[in-house]
Amino acid sequence: MLEFIAAPKTARIRARGQLTIPQDIREALNLDEHASVNIFRVGKVLLMTPKRLQRASLSRDVEKEMKREGLTLKDLLKELKEQRRLYFAETYPQD
Repeated sequence: MLEFIAAPKTARIRARGQLTIPQDIREALNLDEHASVNIFRVGKVLLMTPKRLQRASLSRDVEKEMKREGLTLKDLLKELKEQRRLYFAETYPQD
């Protein structure tokens, strides 16, 4: 079962471009220090998946989970819009 995290996790990019994935996420996805990940750029969004997933299987897995949860693409985009709103409110608070 896919677990959807309501709030984004923050990670810093180090001087050499290194990114540390939070420990709870690494543990949940069984990512060890030798794991590789795929990074996809979708507009201004980065999508990171364990290397063992390929585009076709990722697409099938997402579609299957969406059907199981009764979600549509419109639902996902609405949630993405809300997550962006929360991110910007947290990143750029209005005083």
